[in-house]
Amino acid sequence: MSATVPGAEQITIRKCDGIDELNACVTLQKEVWKFDDVDLIPLRMFVVSQKIGGQVIGAFDGRELVGFAFSIPGSRSGHAYLHSHMLAVRESYRNYGLGRRLKLAQRDDAIAHGVELLEWTFDPLEIKNAHLNLARLGAIARRYSVNHYGHSSSPLQGGLPTDRLVAEWWLKSKRVVNLLDKKQPPQFPVELRIEVPAQVYAWKASAADRQKAADVQKRNREQFLTAFSRGLAVLGYERDAKDNGTFLLGRWDEPWSYAAKDED
Repeated sequence: MSATVPGAEQITIRKCDGIDELNACVTLQKEVWKFDDVDLIPLRMFVVSQKIGGQVIGAFDGRELVGFAFSIPGSRSGHAYLHSHMLAVRESYRNYGLGRRLKLAQRDDAIAHGVELLEWTFDPLEIKNAHLNLARLGAIARRYSVNHYGHSSSPLQGGLPTDRLVAEWWLKSKRVVNLLDKKQPPQFPVELRIEVPAQVYAWKASAADRQKAADVQKRNREQFLTAFSRGLAVLGYERDAKDNGTFLLGRWDEPWSYAAKDED
């Protein structure tokens, strides 16, 4: 590792180049999530993604890969978009803004290629990720997928169902442009709050307390599904001094959507 703190100027964000750098992405994902081999994205998928219009963008400390963002192209209702499937940052390099820098590099690259939408899924129980996605990047969420990936071998999941919110990052929306380019956070009437206690990380990691995490997941799942059926969307996120998280739901006033007519 470099002598200075990561997240400063010495970390270079750029597209990964060549098999060795793509293979480093495979190694880093196992380090971060501790997946069994069956759950790993293989080298060939990283190679294919680059060749068909996806993204493999790395964070490099010198020549060492310390983070990456991986996306694949998708299409909905005749519109092309990018699905950002994975973002990983080495543990010793976290909390210095690398995740946000990788997402912003994805945005720049997507806009340069005429793409207006980046989507990804995220665990509603992961407080830091939710704050990054919603409060710092300006994504919204209005879809909830129950047990999206099935069973996960990652201990970070704590044996719980892989429930996920779907983040929609409309790159040219007023919401995103105002937040990222003009430094103006979105303002909206809050109609519903959905809370995640900071203790959920410890509960997931403890066999004795895991049911508490499962109860939070079940309660919040029902709240999200009901709220989305009423036309609400997740438009903001707050963290308090004790690191508890709160989703802020309201009605989005912009018409961006690639949903088919028969979709929710």
